[in-house]
Amino acid sequence: MSQQGYVATPPYSQSQPGISGFSTGFGPPTSSPLYGHYGDPNPSYSAPQSGMLKSTVPFGSPASAGSPPPGTQQYSQTTFQNGPHSTGHQPHRFPGTSPANTTAPGYPPYCHQSQPSYPNTASSLSTTQVANQISTLQISNYGNVPTSFQGQGPPPPPTQQQVVLSSGSQIPPAPANLSSLCTPPSLPPVAMQDGIPGSLPPNTNLQQLPGQPPVPGHHLQHANYGPQMAGSQLSYPGAFPGGPGQLAGPQQRKLDPDSIPSPIQVIENDKASRGGQIYTTNIRGQVPPLVTTECVIQDQGNASPRYIRCTAYCFPSSSDMAKQAQIPLAAIIKPFAIVSPNETPIYVVNHGETGPIRCNRCKAYMCPFMQFIEGGRKYQCGFCSCINDVPPFFFQHLDHIGRRIDHYERPELSLGSYEYVATLDYCRNNKPPNPPAYIFMIDVSYNNIKNGLVKLIYKKKIIFLSFKLTLWIAVVTVSFQQAAECAGKLFIFHSSLPTAEAPGKLKNREDKKLINTDKEKTLFQPQVNFYESLARDCVASGCCVNLFLFPNQYVDVASMGLVTMYTGGSLYKYNNFQVHADAPQFLSDLRKDIEKRTGFDAIMRVRTSTGFRATDFFGAIYMNNTTDVEMAAIDSDKAITVEFKHDDKLNEDSGALIQCAVLYTSISGQRRLRVHNIGLNCSSQLADLYKSCETDALINFFAKSAFKAILNQPLKTVREILVNQTARMLACYRKNCATSSAVSQLILPDAMKVLPVYMNCLLKSCVLVGRPEIPTDERAYHRQLVMSMDVADTQLLFYPQLLPIHTMDVKSDAFPTAVRCSEERLSEGGVFFLANGLNMFLWLGVSAPPELIQGIFNVPSFAHVSAEATLLPEVDNPYSKKLRSLMDYIQSKRPYSMKLLIAKQREQADMLFRQYLVEDKSIYGGASYVDFLCCVHKEICQLLN
Repeated sequence: MSQQGYVATPPYSQSQPGISGFSTGFGPPTSSPLYGHYGDPNPSYSAPQSGMLKSTVPFGSPASAGSPPPGTQQYSQTTFQNGPHSTGHQPHRFPGTSPANTTAPGYPPYCHQSQPSYPNTASSLSTTQVANQISTLQISNYGNVPTSFQGQGPPPPPTQQQVVLSSGSQIPPAPANLSSLCTPPSLPPVAMQDGIPGSLPPNTNLQQLPGQPPVPGHHLQHANYGPQMAGSQLSYPGAFPGGPGQLAGPQQRKLDPDSIPSPIQVIENDKASRGGQIYTTNIRGQVPPLVTTECVIQDQGNASPRYIRCTAYCFPSSSDMAKQAQIPLAAIIKPFAIVSPNETPIYVVNHGETGPIRCNRCKAYMCPFMQFIEGGRKYQCGFCSCINDVPPFFFQHLDHIGRRIDHYERPELSLGSYEYVATLDYCRNNKPPNPPAYIFMIDVSYNNIKNGLVKLIYKKKIIFLSFKLTLWIAVVTVSFQQAAECAGKLFIFHSSLPTAEAPGKLKNREDKKLINTDKEKTLFQPQVNFYESLARDCVASGCCVNLFLFPNQYVDVASMGLVTMYTGGSLYKYNNFQVHADAPQFLSDLRKDIEKRTGFDAIMRVRTSTGFRATDFFGAIYMNNTTDVEMAAIDSDKAITVEFKHDDKLNEDSGALIQCAVLYTSISGQRRLRVHNIGLNCSSQLADLYKSCETDALINFFAKSAFKAILNQPLKTVREILVNQTARMLACYRKNCATSSAVSQLILPDAMKVLPVYMNCLLKSCVLVGRPEIPTDERAYHRQLVMSMDVADTQLLFYPQLLPIHTMDVKSDAFPTAVRCSEERLSEGGVFFLANGLNMFLWLGVSAPPELIQGIFNVPSFAHVSAEATLLPEVDNPYSKKLRSLMDYIQSKRPYSMKLLIAKQREQADMLFRQYLVEDKSIYGGASYVDFLCCVHKEICQLLN
C-alpha cells in the first residue's frame, strides 16, 4: 500500500465579468509582482488599511454588496445528491489508499497516471532531528442537532427554548446614549419559556422550528436575594475603565449569579449530550458539538468542525434580514488542524499531469457539491451553476439516483476535506520547490549571556547560525535572499531588536503612549517602517519568521511583531527571562514549534456560491489584493477568520456553499492543494438564524475584528461598538422571535445565552482595557496572539478553566468538573487550578488540607509551600500523579506552553490570580457579569422602546 499525502495547488485566476456571488480561485498562473505565476492581482488596487471601521457601523455589519431581489422562499434542509446521503450508510472505499501525511508524497492507485507530474527529487526533511535535540535538555448548549449516523434521519423538532429574565418595574430608565453610565437595575426572579417554575407563566405561543432536533435546555433556578445592597457604578461603556466610586441611591435587590446563564453549565450539558459520540457531517447546516466537547468526527461530505467553524450554520436569505439581525456571518478556518488519532486523516488525490478538476467559470475544485448530469458526461458547478464537461479519464456512470458509482471511492466526491497533488503549473517558475529550510539566529548580546539563554542553547549545540545583535539586520537580509530559493522558517532569539530610533527615544515614546490617551490608537501601530517592509520581503520570498523575545524593558512589540504577523509566524515573549524559572517553558515552545505540521509558501482562496462573498480576513496573513491570502507558512495552530456579506439573495434550497483551497509546499518539498468544503442552510426566518448560532465562534470573530479596529479607532469607540452590537443582536431576537410580553423581560436565545458573559470577558481583556498599568508591549503581544487563534483558544482565553483540585477523585480517570470563574467559587479550604491557554495557576487556600499539600508539594503545610516554584515536584502518590496528569493533558491541547504560578491566598500572586476570575469586577474597572448583563438589558429596553 502506497503512502498517501494531501496536496493542493491551483493558481488563481480572475473572475469572469458579470458573474457575482462567488470568489474565483486558483487558475492558470500568470505574472504578478509578488508571485509570478499565482494569479492576476489588479495593479491599480491598493490594499486597504486594516481596522478602518466607523463607530456607527457594527462589527460584521452585513452591508449588502448589491441590491437583493424581493421575495422569499420556503426554508428547507437538504442532503447531498451527488454527495453522501443519510439514507443508508456507505463506508468509504479507497482501495490501496492510506491517509496523507506531510513527510512524503503519496499517490493513490486510482490516479489517472501512476507517475507524479514532476519528479520529487527532494529528500524528506525530518523536523524531529532538531526536536529530539531539544527534548534531551533537562530543564449553549449550542448544538441543536445530536450526533447523526448514516441511515438515520433528522430527529423530531423540539420546542424552542429561551432564557427569560424578568426585570420588573424597578429598572431605571435607559441611558440616552452608550456613553452614559449603566446603573444595574433590580431584577425579580427568573422564569423559563418551557414552563420551568419561576415568577412568570410559561409562554405557550412559541412555535417549534422545523428541522431542529432536541437538546437539553438551560434550566434556571429561582433568584435568591441576599441582603439589599447599594447599586454599584457600572463601568460600561463610557466609564470604562474605572470611573467614580459607588453612588448613593436607593437600596436595590441584587440578582443572584446562580440564576443567570452559566458557561460551565452550557459546556457540561453539551458534553453530556454529545460527548464521546460519533458526529457525522452528512447533514447540511447542522450545528457541531462545542469545541470543549470531545467526540469522534466522521467526514461525510462537509469539512470537520476541526477545520471550519461558523458563527451561524443557517445564513439569512437576504441582506436586509442580515442587517436586521446584526449577527456577523463568518467562518473560522484552520486548514492544518490536527485530527484525533481515531479519526481519518486527509486523503490525497493525484490526477497526474492533468491536475485537479475545476469549474471552467469560477475555478472551484471538484467536490461533493458538484451535480453530475447527462449520464455522467457533464457536471453542474454547485458554486456558479456552470455546466462543465467531465474529462474522459474522470468519466463514470451514474446509478439510479444520479450518483456516480465510484462516489465512495473518490475522496473529492464524498469527503468535505482532501488534498490534490499539484502540477508544475502551480509551482514557482514552473519548477518543483526545494524542501523548506530551518534557520536559527541567536542574539549573543550581553543580556542573553547574563540571563543564561546563550549557555542554555549552546549547551546542546542546536545552533545553525549565530550572530551578534549589531549584525542581525544584514544577516536577515542575506538569509531571506537565500530563502528565495527554498521556503522555510527563520527562528530569531533576541532580548531586544534594533529600530530606527535610539533606546532613549523608545523609552520616551513608551511613557508618552501611556499618558496620552487621546492618541491611544497609536499604541498598536508600528512606529518604524523597517519591519513592515521587511515583512513584505519575507512573504515574497516564502520565508516565515518566528520571533522569540526575552525583554527586560520596552522593545516595541507592535512594530517588530509585524514580521511574524504578515509571514504567518509565531511570536513568543518571556519577560525578564531566567534560566531556572523559564527554561522549561521556552524549550517546550521551541520544540512544539519545530514539530508542528506546517505548509510553506502558502496562498489561500475562499470561494462561495452565488449570493454572498468573502469580504474581510483576519489572521497572521498578508494580502496584496482583496482575494488572495498569502502566508509564508501556516501551521496546525493558525486560524484565519473570514467574514461574508450578501451581494444577492440566497437560495434556501441550494443553501450557502463555502470552499477554502490552500496551495502550499509540504515539508518534503512537494506542492499540494488542500481543499475544505462546507454547506450551510439559508432561511428567511430569523428564528432559524438564531438557533444555528455558535457563541464561541462569534466571540472569535468579535475579538479579531475589534483588535483590528483599534489600529485606527480609539478604544472607547471600539468598546461602544461591541456593547451596542450585543444589545442589537439580542433586541432583534426579543422583538421578532419571542412572543409578546413586557419589554422589561430580558429574553435570550438558547444558542446565545452566554454571549453576554463572553462579550464582557472580551471587553475586560488587556488589549481593550486601556489602563496605564498594563504595559504597551504586553497589550500588543496579546493582540497579535489572538489574531491567529482558533475558536477553542479564544474560548479558553476569555473564559479560563477553573478546576477544584480538592474535589478530585484520585481513583477515577475523570477530571474534576470546572466551576465558574468567580471569587464566590473559591474557598479557604480549597485548592484550584486555573488555565487560560497562556497562563496557569495553582491557587492554595490558607486552610487547604495538609494531606493534600503534602501529596502535591511534599511539604507538611501551607506555610512551607514556596510561591517561587514553577514546576510541581514528581511525588510518588495518587494526588501528585493525578494533578500532573491533568496539567499535562490541558497543556497538550494548547499551542503555547503555560508557565505555572503558585498563588497562595492573601499573598502577592493572589491578586494576579484574581484578575482571571472573569465573572467578577476587574481591578482595572471592568464590570462584573451580573452588572454587564443588566447594562445590556437596559440597552435592549432602549432599543425596543
